[in-house]
Amino acid sequence: MDDLDSWKRLAREHRGITQTLADFVASMPERPIPAATRAILGKAVVDAIGCGLYGLTTPWGRIIHAFATEQGGPPQASLWASGARVSAGHSVLAAATAVHSFDFDDHSRAKIHPGAIVVPVALALGEQVGANGARVLAAVAAGYETMNRVSQGANPGRARMRGWHLTGTCGTLAAAATASVLLGLDAHTTASALGLAGTQSAGLWAFTSDGSMSKRIHPGKAAQDGVNAALLAQRGFEGPRHILEAEDGGLLFAMSDAPRPGRVTEGLGEVWHSDFTCFKPHACCGSNHACVDAVLDLMREHGLRIDDVARVVAGIPRVVNTQTGFDYEADSVLNAQMSLRYNVAIAMHDGQAYLEQFTPDRIVDPDVVALARRLEIEIHDDVDRAYPEIYGGRVILTLHDGTRRERHVEYSRGMPENPMSMDEIERKFLSLAGAAVGPESATAVLALASGVFDAPSMKPLNERLSHCRVPGLLDT
Repeated sequence: MDDLDSWKRLAREHRGITQTLADFVASMPERPIPAATRAILGKAVVDAIGCGLYGLTTPWGRIIHAFATEQGGPPQASLWASGARVSAGHSVLAAATAVHSFDFDDHSRAKIHPGAIVVPVALALGEQVGANGARVLAAVAAGYETMNRVSQGANPGRARMRGWHLTGTCGTLAAAATASVLLGLDAHTTASALGLAGTQSAGLWAFTSDGSMSKRIHPGKAAQDGVNAALLAQRGFEGPRHILEAEDGGLLFAMSDAPRPGRVTEGLGEVWHSDFTCFKPHACCGSNHACVDAVLDLMREHGLRIDDVARVVAGIPRVVNTQTGFDYEADSVLNAQMSLRYNVAIAMHDGQAYLEQFTPDRIVDPDVVALARRLEIEIHDDVDRAYPEIYGGRVILTLHDGTRRERHVEYSRGMPENPMSMDEIERKFLSLAGAAVGPESATAVLALASGVFDAPSMKPLNERLSHCRVPGLLDT
């Protein structure tokens, strides 16, 4: 959309969408949450906490945790694995960074990771205001809906191609929406909170250029800034109530060259985007999961070994090629997790892409690196046309005897059309949390996390999280 007049017309046609979204958010405590949506969000809470506890074992998770500890602030909320209480803003900064610290947290076709932001905010502020499980459920649902709808309104594929990391850019509004429900803000004040959150929106994709840690902190900063936005709005500090649709400097038009503002309010209250949350069985970029599943299926089904394979081709969409198709340099765990070439190669070698496959030692293994570097990537038109409604991928293996094996996966494991069960989510939780804090503590946290929406208070879960011990964490 290059015509400025067309942009202005589109903005005028959708004037009021920020307030409409705010009206919806403010009404969440009185809205019935469908049983299916509640079940998905229950999985999301368990999954996010498991990812967060494991995230505290990573260097970047530890650095932010130490920073939050030092910054402190009024004792409003628990700081996970510390026994300390800090400001709500610093609590969510540390927890949200930790949840996203190993790229294992939930995601959606809107190219966002909502659980990393929404769950820490709901737990921290829920504790501060004394909210019960029903109120927390309403807040989590509001955050998920807001984040998905704002990203869809920006047109996530096009916004991503401009270099934005939508978890960061849309996450501030998700955090503000979650916080607004817990603080009991009215619709007018909620719109102000969304505006203050949107004007702090940030997050750029430059981390893949050198494998830096910046991707990990995007959810943390989004959570912190969104909470602060809601707290400021509560005090009467006014934000722009047309933050999404403003012609000059509106978030959707700033982020994308093809915004779709109508998507923000389309089906609002009837279609629950939370229902389409994707959970990860593989510890790598969700856009690569279809190809990982495809190659795992081919290797297992045909009893193949690496030595049997002469050529490996991955067929993917254009956006995914930009995002994860870069040459693999074996320079960081982050880039290994993002790299399609490494993800497919390690899956072929190890038969999985889990925690053990993304360590500093494993990502430089010469045999795996060699295979990753000879992986060929092609843009397949059918896969490209379906994206991002379908996060598909195709793998073609040509054997030394000339035999060709091909598998096209449209819905990888963990997608809504091919979901992970609650049992699978709990096993993943125990694997991650158990590795971080030990099996006994992990089991105790799970018992509380799995019943969070029925709990009279967030205090028992937060206290348990606070008193978990991650070896060496407090020495950072």
